Amino acid sequence: MYDYLIVGAGLFGAVFAREMTDRGKKCLVIDKRPHIGGNCYTERVEGINVHKYGAHIFHTSDEEVWAYINRFAQFNNFVNSPVAVYGDELYNLPFNMNTFSRMWGIKTPAEAKEKIAAQIAQLGISEPKNLEEQALSLVGTDVYEKLVKGYTEKQWGRPCNELPSFIIRRLPLRFTYDNNYFSDRYQGIPVGGYTAIFERLLDGIEVRLNTEYADIKHEISAAKTVYCGCIDEFFGYALGELQYRSVRFESEVLDTDNYQGNAVVNYTAADVPYTRIIEHKHFEFGTQPKTVISREYSAEWQRGTEPYYPVNDERNSALYGQYTELAKSRPDVIFGGRLGQYRYYDMDKVIRAALDTARAEI
Repeated sequence: MYDYLIVGAGLFGAVFAREMTDRGKKCLVIDKRPHIGGNCYTERVEGINVHKYGAHIFHTSDEEVWAYINRFAQFNNFVNSPVAVYGDELYNLPFNMNTFSRMWGIKTPAEAKEKIAAQIAQLGISEPKNLEEQALSLVGTDVYEKLVKGYTEKQWGRPCNELPSFIIRRLPLRFTYDNNYFSDRYQGIPVGGYTAIFERLLDGIEVRLNTEYADIKHEISAAKTVYCGCIDEFFGYALGELQYRSVRFESEVLDTDNYQGNAVVNYTAADVPYTRIIEHKHFEFGTQPKTVISREYSAEWQRGTEPYYPVNDERNSALYGQYTELAKSRPDVIFGGRLGQYRYYDMDKVIRAALDTARAEI
């Protein structure tokens, strides 16, 4: 008999399990994958901690969350400063004065603001009807064409003028020469990779890997279930299937100590099939003689593939609302994490949600 059966050994499940175990509750954590850590999992290759499911950079302004995660890891001082490749041109991200100076040969914030405002005024878009018009009305023609359009269309698998405008509510423009992608107070990568965090979070807790919830749910006796999988799958897709975007990775070991000089390089042109290349060693300032890179390809999600990003358009948001109503019929189940709550979560927000959920239980 368990107090909690926790489905998913990712961040929400592991933090919840730690909190309840520390308060004397008996927990069983299961995961269908052969490893703990969910999408945060890192694997050692050539002495490099490879982010197997895409780049994960921890950042937060939540002091309690920062103090909490530092119980389980020491963080380095990595600052996320991605660059974007468009043809033969290279730009800094986020859109800042380095970006604008490279694009237009200007030097001051006033010049950049004047250039962007002139382009927006020339377009005359008063009520954006789609994502393309929304983005153009925010950043003007040049930034949109070179840094937004192709990348966004690869991410979503459809033209920008066929995507709803609310997907891009804002595009941050920074009129400083600062390449730090995040504005949060705390930022870094755990020394030794993310997997070590989960080993400490789950220390002393029973964990079963390669285990499907459907295969054992009738065999396990638990007062409550914490379900971190897809909420529509839990209910057998009874109301219909929620949509996701997925990601496919192509990783390789290269016989060089430095392939691209940066951890994250985005490829924004439509004629480049992948969205970005990650060079994993740069997250931890690695000096290994070889390097590991991963190319990321955005893809349509189908059952059997990994769901990454919820498609929070009107149809899917309404359907998720119906599933949350259906979930009220199961007060013995807590739905958590990005799949259980059908939303994109930064890591610190997942930890916050797990801590708050555990406290509510207590």
